[in-house]
Amino acid sequence: MKTTTDNLQSALLKKFHTKCTKAGISSDEKCTIVGAFGHDSSRDMSVQDLLKACDLIDARLNPQLAEMDKLRKQVIASIGGWRRLLAQTNDVDKIKGTACRASGFTEFNKIPKTELIAVYHTFLKMQKTFKGVTAEAKSELETLTYLN
Repeated sequence: MKTTTDNLQSALLKKFHTKCTKAGISSDEKCTIVGAFGHDSSRDMSVQDLLKACDLIDARLNPQLAEMDKLRKQVIASIGGWRRLLAQTNDVDKIKGTACRASGFTEFNKIPKTELIAVYHTFLKMQKTFKGVTAEAKSELETLTYLN
């Protein structure tokens, strides 16, 4: 009787070979991909390795997906930086919620490229402004302390 992991690995193995065919990857290139994960056969690959290999092929098939993924990570990092400055906890769900509210979309993965870029730059600018204001306030307080 097959376990859940065995079933998942079989499904991912099929998915891997289907994606290779769709991407026009030759058998030599498949061997290279499998070898990069330290295996001689794709059947020896773990579930995690198969998932990573499928993601690599997806990036090759559709470079825009990789670009959007990179933008989403940048947005998460910029909002996370802003939240750190405010001494708030960084929870990915809260960060994604902030991005959704800032962009006006209900799902984080549905935010278009232009909005992701706008949110990213807005939160970077807010960080820079906050740091500048904090430094100016600190300087002013030091001056007032010196004068008193």
